[in-house]
Amino acid sequence: MARAHRGVPIRSADELVKARQAAQLAAEVLAMIEPHVVPGVTTEALDQLCHDHIVKVQGARPANVGYLGYPKTVLTSVNHVVCHGIPSPQQTLKKGDIVNIDVAVEKDGWYGDTSRMFCVGTPSTLAQRLVHTTYEALCAGIREVKPGATLGDVGHAIAAVAHREKFSVVREYCGHGIGTLYHDEPQVLHYGRRGQGLRLEAGMVFTIEPMLNAGQRETKELADGWTVVTQDRSLSAQWEHMVAVTDSGYEVLTAWPGGTGVYPPI
Repeated sequence: MARAHRGVPIRSADELVKARQAAQLAAEVLAMIEPHVVPGVTTEALDQLCHDHIVKVQGARPANVGYLGYPKTVLTSVNHVVCHGIPSPQQTLKKGDIVNIDVAVEKDGWYGDTSRMFCVGTPSTLAQRLVHTTYEALCAGIREVKPGATLGDVGHAIAAVAHREKFSVVREYCGHGIGTLYHDEPQVLHYGRRGQGLRLEAGMVFTIEPMLNAGQRETKELADGWTVVTQDRSLSAQWEHMVAVTDSGYEVLTAWPGGTGVYPPI
């Protein structure tokens, strides 16, 4: 049993090995699906490919299936969808779309969770700037992670990047602790004040997953009980990594195999 600080598990070296293994499986799914994210594909088809890869290739379990009643393997959030979009055979990706694919796997009792943005063809200049800025904000937050730093430092760094580009930060949804539970303590807000919030210790593991809107930050949940959209129908983007606090800083557990092309590794 991991020891805990203020309810946040502190992972041992052996436990971090297991967390890293699960995280890498999730990252591998995103690398696998990348060439399939093209105009004309349905989000349902992408979901099936991810499901089959997790089950048949990885021998793991799609952690989202059945979680609080969620019906699918991945979450596909297109354009003005902020998060939790449900894959559908009726939803076909078009040139110029931006889409977040969010995947979680469970293997041997440990969870891995990550998401990234994909561009379908060439999106608008605004869409590309939003996608790149959201990734930059994620990286800025991750770089704050080290023993003695606070979650307020992380949130402040993310919001500073967003506001520099006149984008807004979604406040209703946040990152979370992860390990033997899919969602655990702490809650990781993507805004905050330096020096405030939980003080980080080596061995903590959590996700950082900022959602930035091109317009206002307000969101609303649709009647399906899952899909969250921007109230003003503006574009939204999100990136997510699992991060461990190390003795000297951080480790990105969900580093993408082969990198992400134009996006430099963190």
